[in-house]
Amino acid sequence: MSEIDVSYVSSRVEKDFTDYDRMKRKIGNHETRAVKKRIDQMKAAISFYEYLILKLGNPHLLHGNLSGCYAVSITDNIRLIIKPLCCDLNPETLKSCNEIEVKGVLNYHERKEEWLVP
Repeated sequence: MSEIDVSYVSSRVEKDFTDYDRMKRKIGNHETRAVKKRIDQMKAAISFYEYLILKLGNPHLLHGNLSGCYAVSITDNIRLIIKPLCCDLNPETLKSCNEIEVKGVLNYHERKEEWLVP
């Protein structure tokens, strides 16, 4: 049984996600703890499909400039943006997908997108 491997879109994002004091300064203590909880939940899943089935954080597929990515709820407006690293997003492929890339933390506010951790 394996778990999901997590990579990051850039070294800057990796630094923010691996240094929680740094992230707390950017998004706050409560939000940082919630992000860490969601990442840990993903890491514990056997596949990305299993994580989707559990519906932890209401993961949902994004469109437009974030097509192929999923948003996971942190608070009402704040989302963790991740991308499963597999050839397509059909359920059969996602069942064997065990790697994700973290894009960052995004604030949806009145139809505006603001990257809090880009």
